Amino acid sequence: MPEPLTPQDLLALDRQHVWHPYGPMPGKTAPLLVESASGVRLRLAQPVEEQAELVDGMSSWWSAVHGYNHPVLNDAARGQLERMSHVMFGGLTHEPAVRLAKRLVDITPEPLQHVFLADSGSVSVEVAVKMCLQYWRSVGQPRKQRLLTWRGGYHGDTWQPMSVCDPDGGMHELWQGVLPRQIFADAPPAGFDAAPDAAYAAHLRELIARHADELAAVIVEPVVQGAGGMSFHSPAYLRVLREACDAHDVLLIFDEIATGFGRTGALFAAEHAAVAPDVMCVGKALTGGYLTLGATLCTTAIADGISRGELPVLAHGPTFMGNPLAAAVADASIDLLLSQDWVQEVKRIEAGLREGMAPAASIPGVREVRVLGAIGVIQLDHAVDMAAATRAAVREGVWLRPFRDLIYTMPPYITGDDDLARICAAVCAAAREG
Repeated sequence: MPEPLTPQDLLALDRQHVWHPYGPMPGKTAPLLVESASGVRLRLAQPVEEQAELVDGMSSWWSAVHGYNHPVLNDAARGQLERMSHVMFGGLTHEPAVRLAKRLVDITPEPLQHVFLADSGSVSVEVAVKMCLQYWRSVGQPRKQRLLTWRGGYHGDTWQPMSVCDPDGGMHELWQGVLPRQIFADAPPAGFDAAPDAAYAAHLRELIARHADELAAVIVEPVVQGAGGMSFHSPAYLRVLREACDAHDVLLIFDEIATGFGRTGALFAAEHAAVAPDVMCVGKALTGGYLTLGATLCTTAIADGISRGELPVLAHGPTFMGNPLAAAVADASIDLLLSQDWVQEVKRIEAGLREGMAPAASIPGVREVRVLGAIGVIQLDHAVDMAAATRAAVREGVWLRPFRDLIYTMPPYITGDDDLARICAAVCAAAREG
């Protein structure tokens, strides 16, 4: 057995060897060392700001919707581990993957009938784009190679997803000129409940019509633009996109990685608009935050088109595709979600966020406070001091991860009212100091 390491040893080794997301090497700020997690709490290996544990206001980047160390998900993982943790998916199949695929088909919009199990959300977007490009090549329209999206979006950090993230001021601006050149509409007008803007709808229709001959697909995050700015828009624009894509023979991709599995108050954000995409990407909450897994769903028309092409297979096959352990936990997580009144829980959280975050509107420097489902956002009129805002939240006993001009929370659905009030107090404290 290796010698036990003290928290100080671990943090020193972390600084020396571990490259954290969106950070330099070595990091400028020491990360907090988590020893264990249960329910909505992260237990720290050593107290920080006199706090030995923190209420998680982030659901581990929006994935841990059931909280941590959940007995149902633990049992699913343990039971599958005793059977097999992994087996290659090429030429083989297994019950967890089959069950999960059928479950996803059952709960997503009806035209989506086929499931490609991917490694992560970002990879599911790569697969979605590849599906659309290969479909058009297979049906004899190889000129249709470009994508259209609106500004303010975020779809992941791998190559094709980066090309449809916001090209100006986003984290992937560095790669402009190297990435594939895509077509960008203006960002959708803000406001989930706002009346649709006829001029903006006309702008979307005109852009799709103008580029139809070269467009493979339109890809958007429905209703909520996540890491690109945490902004909400009217579901009506999704209907505009569906109609324009149908009119001009363009495929429509919905990236539901952040919005899927109830986060916006609907099981999938597409339901707010009562429209179905040709391709849908899911991830994050798919396994309840236990294991990395994504999925790309498509219609029979797309699957048939690819299967009749010059290369009659989808040319993608990750080593860990269909991982039995991840698939078993994902199936259990969906069961757990649907077996309870998750709609009322998300409504309860929404009401708690509205009440608890309302005082932030009077804080100097706060531009807007907005809430939708289990998402609460404070937008500042300046860039947030991330270190100061994080310290302020930690002093309140809460973990938050501010970025750009935003302080936001996406708590687990099991968050109780007292902990929800604590998260709101921390968000407000972070806004004051950040």
